[in-house]
Amino acid sequence: MTTSGLGTRLRHVLEILDGDVAKFYDELGLDWMRPRYVPVVRALVQQGPLSIRDLAKAVGVTHSAASQTVAQMAKDELITFTPGEDARQRIVHLTAKAHELLPVLDAEWAATTAAAEQLEAELSFPLTALLDEVLAAVERRPMLQRIHDAAAR
Repeated sequence: MTTSGLGTRLRHVLEILDGDVAKFYDELGLDWMRPRYVPVVRALVQQGPLSIRDLAKAVGVTHSAASQTVAQMAKDELITFTPGEDARQRIVHLTAKAHELLPVLDAEWAATTAAAEQLEAELSFPLTALLDEVLAAVERRPMLQRIHDAAAR
């Protein structure tokens, strides 16, 4: 019996999966590349320049997570910013360096997607379907409310 909670196990699985993707980048000579960059690059390729808020929505992360990711991507010279409609908004653009990496990133994405499909085939229930169910459940009734309800009992 495990003593780790749901969050601990989810983080551990993500660390393992992202860690192996990062090792693959290392093998490609891209030791600075992070797995969390690729969904951002793909969203910007598909939708064009986006505000950080719109980028967060497109990628499916919080505004804070998107902001932290693009800040690191700017340091790695993958994106640049231009001013938005108001002083608070910044529009995210891919750099020439990011565009040059697209063939490699597309090939990695295809290989990672195929590997994930193989992993899911080994499971008794597809992980992506389960995660979609979890997201829908916490959107209907947030975890905070569930904790309050449990604490009140």
